Amino acid sequence: MSIASISVETIVREHTELDLKLISGEKGISKKISNSEINRPGLSLTGFFDFFAHDRIQVFGKGEWAYLNSLSEEKLNSIAEKFFSYSLSCIIFTHGNLPQKKIIEKTEDLHIPLFVSPMSTHKFITLISDILNKSLAPRTMRHGVLIEVFGIGILLAGRSGVGKSETALELIERGHRLVADDMVEIRRYSESYLIGTCSDILSHHMEIRGLGIINIKDIFGVGSVRDSKLIELIINIEEWSEDVDYDRTGLDEETDEILGVKVPFLKIPIKPGRNIPIIVETAAMNQRLKKMGTFGAREFNNKLTNYIEQIKIEKSHIKD
Repeated sequence: MSIASISVETIVREHTELDLKLISGEKGISKKISNSEINRPGLSLTGFFDFFAHDRIQVFGKGEWAYLNSLSEEKLNSIAEKFFSYSLSCIIFTHGNLPQKKIIEKTEDLHIPLFVSPMSTHKFITLISDILNKSLAPRTMRHGVLIEVFGIGILLAGRSGVGKSETALELIERGHRLVADDMVEIRRYSESYLIGTCSDILSHHMEIRGLGIINIKDIFGVGSVRDSKLIELIINIEEWSEDVDYDRTGLDEETDEILGVKVPFLKIPIKPGRNIPIIVETAAMNQRLKKMGTFGAREFNNKLTNYIEQIKIEKSHIKD
C-alpha cells in the first residue's frame, strides 16, 4: 500500500469548482497534502495551540475572519507569530473574505499558499473533503482483470497465462463491461468498500496472447467499458489439481483481504471443457442474491437438515 498525496497546485488546477483565488504564497504552491481532514483553527486563534492540527488544510470561515478583525494590531501580531511557527500547507478564507494584511505578509514570507473562495464554509468543506478523500484514499495494485458482470464488480485473479483475459473477453462479448486488464489500481474509499480503476495509459485496452493489445472500446463500443467499479467479488482462476479440496457446497464463505477490507473470494479450477464465463456469470448473480438476503446453499442445507430430522421422527414413530 502506498501513501498518497496531492499538491496544492493540482487541487487548484483540476478542481475549478472550488473557485480558489490565490492571494499570496505562490512559491509554496507545490506543497503536498497527505491528510484528507480539514481544520478550522478557531480555538488556536484564541491562543490555545494544544492539539493544533497544523498538518491539515486550514479553513478560515466567517467566525475566524470576524475574530481576527476584532483583535488589536498587537494581539493579531502575537497570534500570527505563534500560528505561523507551525508547518502549514495551505490556508483558505471562505465567503470571499479578504485575509488580514498580517496574514498575507506571513504567508508570502513563509511560502504558504493563501486562497480566497466565495463559497460558504460548510459547502466548501463538504466539497474539498470529498475531493481529498478520493485523492488520498489508501491504494494498492493487484494483478488481474476487473470486470462488471450483471452490475457486480468482479476481480479475476490467478497466475499469468491462466486465461483471465480470455475469460473477460468472452464476458465482454456477452454484454458485460471491462474496467481494467492486467494491473488494477484499488482504492479504499471507506472502511467497508474498495473501488478498482485502471491507469490512463492502459485504460480500455486488453492483452490477448497471440493476438496482442486490443482496444475494447473501439471493437465492442463505448458501452463495453467503464472507468471504475466497486469490487464485490474476487474469483481466482487456477488449473485443476487433484491435491486441492475445492468447495462443493458453498456453505463456507471465503474472503480475501485488500487494504483491510474483506471481499468474498471464490476459487474456480479450470480443465478442458469447463465454461468459465458462464460460471463467472452465475457467481455474479449468486452474489447479487446474497446481497438481497438470499443464500441458496444455506437454504438448501436447511431444507436437507429438516428433511433428515423429519425422517428420524417418522422412524422413531414406526419403532414405537
